Amino acid sequence: MSEYVLELRGITKTFPGVRALDQVHFQLKPGQIHALMGENGAGKSTFIKIITGVHQPDAGEIYLNGQRVEIKHPRDAQRLGIAAIYQHVTCFPDLSVTENIFMGHERIQPGTKRILWKEMHAQAAALLAELGASFDPKTQMGALSVAQQQIVEIAKALSTNARIIIMDEPTAALTKRESEELYRITEQLRDKGVSVIFITHRFEDMYRLASQVTVFRDSRYIGTWGIDEISREELIMAMVGREITQLYPQKDAKIGEEVLRVEGLGKTGLFADVSFTLHRGEILGLTGLVGAGRSEVCQAIFGIHPYDTGKVYLKGAEVRVKNPLHAMELGIGYLPEDRQMQGLVLPWSIAENITLSAIGKYAKKGWLSRRKEEEAARMLAEKLQVKAKSIFDPVSSLSGGNQQKVVFAKLLTAELDVIILDEPTKGVDVGAKSAIYEMIHDLARQGYGILLVSSEMPEVIGMSDRVVVMREGRVTAILDRDEATQEAILEAAMMKKAPPDLPHKAVSSKTRRLV
Repeated sequence: MSEYVLELRGITKTFPGVRALDQVHFQLKPGQIHALMGENGAGKSTFIKIITGVHQPDAGEIYLNGQRVEIKHPRDAQRLGIAAIYQHVTCFPDLSVTENIFMGHERIQPGTKRILWKEMHAQAAALLAELGASFDPKTQMGALSVAQQQIVEIAKALSTNARIIIMDEPTAALTKRESEELYRITEQLRDKGVSVIFITHRFEDMYRLASQVTVFRDSRYIGTWGIDEISREELIMAMVGREITQLYPQKDAKIGEEVLRVEGLGKTGLFADVSFTLHRGEILGLTGLVGAGRSEVCQAIFGIHPYDTGKVYLKGAEVRVKNPLHAMELGIGYLPEDRQMQGLVLPWSIAENITLSAIGKYAKKGWLSRRKEEEAARMLAEKLQVKAKSIFDPVSSLSGGNQQKVVFAKLLTAELDVIILDEPTKGVDVGAKSAIYEMIHDLARQGYGILLVSSEMPEVIGMSDRVVVMREGRVTAILDRDEATQEAILEAAMMKKAPPDLPHKAVSSKTRRLV
């Protein structure tokens, strides 16, 4: 009997012009949670697709319980007890939970070919109950939260009797509480003998769950360690190939005059009486617990969802933003939280995405100058070090970190004064984070006012000149750089309501001059 339930030896996979995997090794033990880490573009996605039968390796061998196997099709992987749960849940939103769980392996009565709905609903309910879920299996999939949809994906894997489950960045779109629930379910699977490959960029995921971690870099296998055998610094160096001594750049941007002022902004049912200022060269953090209303405030400023009450001033003059196009014409840019759904046109090329927000600059009398468009796109792609074979490649072919750089580049084609960044490092690796932080500070040095929305406490503290804290749609504190400790932010984030004399009670004299 083999020590490993799954073993990959010398796996190599080449696509035209790209070696996606180069002599990769991996070993998974029964009932183990094994973390897989690496920068975007390290080969993790191709690794998943090799195991699940989407791609076949050019060289190398795969062993299951000591027996060599060939996985030529996703159905082979399912038959062998292998399932994958992806960061972006692939579901049928208009169908029920039951239909999603049993899609492709429906319970059918022999002879009549009649679908046994009653049996399927009962089995779906049992699987959901086993995972601690309380929603009805007849619920439409699209009505569920991302966390609930992931539970359905796990139930789907269990319905096929999967003994190996690959989880690809499952916590990237989850809140802390939802992540804890996923941890509980993952540990429950492990305790029942299921083996889990947990692919993540988050160190807290790895330390919380895994017993071992394997690192890929530049499509190659770097090494495997026990969690207590490698330090965080050593792990980062293994992932990026260099030492990152300072993740957050030195704050040296000169803070200038006020560029944005929000007074008493409100939207019924979402947020109320939100006030703050933003200055040139300043990075203003906006944070709070889930449901605090951070993204909703930013979307109101950008004209996505108009506000009901309050005023917005841009460079001292009151403005009423009608829509996102009007916001950009006024000088306000917005990088959305979900880059794939809201920030990019995935089938389009890198160049077309970069120039989309200022397409009029490259047109004359209705005729688009492809030469000017391509020159601008190439310059920005090189400036932000977007890793791609060509700017004409579809943006969908890029890694997450490089897609985020394209969204940044798109902002830089427009003439802006204020840039709103909503979770700019969500779902990217530590190397890409470091590059994005440098970009943000470079923008601040150029005199942009940066409104940084983030749920990551170290990011907020490490990047911000001041921090606005919200709870349940209201500002509860505005803290300057020296006051913005994790304890102070959490205290303000859990405050029932804002102090009556905010912001003066919540800020130091240094900050008060800026508010």
